[in-house]
Amino acid sequence: MASEAPPPHWTLISVLFSSIPLSPSLAATLHEGALDLYRRDAATGPVAGDLATGRIVNLKKTLQLGAITGPAFEAKLDTERGSGTVRYLLTRQGLELAGADAPPVPAAARPRYLN
Repeated sequence: MASEAPPPHWTLISVLFSSIPLSPSLAATLHEGALDLYRRDAATGPVAGDLATGRIVNLKKTLQLGAITGPAFEAKLDTERGSGTVRYLLTRQGLELAGADAPPVPAAARPRYLN
């Protein structure tokens, strides 16, 4: 039985700005960290591993770049190649593939009807 191939990296994450070189494995680490923050609706989270250390910040904004839309994140990282910043978004297609539902809307933000 043939297993399904993993989705292309561009389906999961779209990098808007990076001051350091991104390897596919570092991009995957950033994707996993951002996906965890998105699912928990958390503000920040650590990045720790062989490739980099630092923090990911959930910017709590949805960005659109042409046809690509998704929640925005920023990572401040220290790597073997130096320190830097990466700004990126998780694509809607990537969120759907990961089975990530939209974070719950707070009760205060829901409209109230008096019927």
